[in-house]
Amino acid sequence: MSERDFAIRRATIADAAGVLACLQAAFEPYRKRYTEGAFRDTVPSLRAVEERLTSMAVFVAVTAEGAVAGTVAWSPHGPGEGHLRGMAVLPGRQGRGIAARLLEAAEDEARRAGCLRMALDTTEPLERAIRFYERHGYRPTGTIGDFYGMDLFEYARPLRPPKR
Repeated sequence: MSERDFAIRRATIADAAGVLACLQAAFEPYRKRYTEGAFRDTVPSLRAVEERLTSMAVFVAVTAEGAVAGTVAWSPHGPGEGHLRGMAVLPGRQGRGIAARLLEAAEDEARRAGCLRMALDTTEPLERAIRFYERHGYRPTGTIGDFYGMDLFEYARPLRPPKR
């Protein structure tokens, strides 16, 4: 699957099962390195995914056949700041530009909403994701929180205002 073989769009409630399946597949390899609570929060129930679809802007990468191959969500988090959550790409689809396009879609919408900064939280096991975010300008802020008994590291980057 090349970059041209998928489309990025806002998710709808009809995408909830596909978003959940994507999260499950992407995070299952890390399950043993997560606490039970952290994994449950990272890979929520179908009902929680449906709630996320109504409370956050969720994007999906969809194949030509209509399958969800990747997802990311964002929401406003304080004045001028957006917060990313739930970035996942199916393991067999990683490394093909999907994550970069999903990130771009979320950041573009956040810019249009007036966000000047985008932040995200991640955990130590997600080394590949951390390298991806760092390649896209995200830097550790030094803020470390507790995520169900795991360290949760905040990363952020400034967002340029939208082009007019």
